[in-house]
Amino acid sequence: MQVLWFAIAGLLAQLVDGTLGMGFGITSSTALVILGATPVAASAAVHFAELGTTLASGASHWRAGNVDTRVVKWLGIGGGVGAFAGATVLSQVSLSGAKTAMSSILLLLGFVLVARFGFNARLIPQIQGKPRAKMLIPLGVFAGFFDASGGGGWGPITTPTLLSVSDQTKPRTVVGTVSASEFIVSACASLGFVLGASTSGLDWQVIAGLLIGGVLMAPFAAVVAGRLPHAPFGALIGGMVILTNGRTVLLALGAPGGLIPWFVAVIAIAAVTLSWRAWQRERRVGVEASVFEAADDYTEPREA
Repeated sequence: MQVLWFAIAGLLAQLVDGTLGMGFGITSSTALVILGATPVAASAAVHFAELGTTLASGASHWRAGNVDTRVVKWLGIGGGVGAFAGATVLSQVSLSGAKTAMSSILLLLGFVLVARFGFNARLIPQIQGKPRAKMLIPLGVFAGFFDASGGGGWGPITTPTLLSVSDQTKPRTVVGTVSASEFIVSACASLGFVLGASTSGLDWQVIAGLLIGGVLMAPFAAVVAGRLPHAPFGALIGGMVILTNGRTVLLALGAPGGLIPWFVAVIAIAAVTLSWRAWQRERRVGVEASVFEAADDYTEPREA
């Protein structure tokens, strides 16, 4: 029964990740931490499961024509180095306070999602043309380190960055490329956990469930990438991550018990409101684009 529940979790997490280019690690790690897993066990379990899910997702996106192999190469090299370092560091950190530290990182990543999808915030100016290796490698190192040490973060860091800096890459190509390069990140993070002797506390039923659900969902998610309403979906996921991990951080800081229900209510209402506004914004942009396309196709009738 445990495998079934985590298979369902893997299905949902992969649907988010495969369509938005982010979310599998954050949602899965958040669920495992809530259920009582240690930060090392949660991150290790997610990355072992991602060995299968990212391979299936990357292959599905490649078949759908959503992958830029040049970007995968340079981003994956940096990501692999960063992920190995992050896994090694997390394996050596004392468990005391590690859960709070991990929730703090996930909380930060939740704000990244809300800023990107809820407020449509572009924090990095666009560049002309496609990103080059001198930008992709450092980006990969940074995102890979956060991903392995925090249990998630590859997508929330790389996907918004690539969408923000490039004016010649389609969103579905960014999603597919990030998903494909994540296999390298997962492999290097898993190696770091193995060498750090952090696999003894793993629940292989959890890993099997996440893996089965993610692999089954990967082909479907690759097909619908770029077709679902990204902004409202991303805003809701970001709000969920802020809500769950913010609660953990507040409790660790000794916040009064009466404050927690108010925090949950405010974040839930804000997430739903931002999601609604994001949906309206996407609809408005879509209508305007249709009007412009119709205007471009219009030709004046000739006089008789």
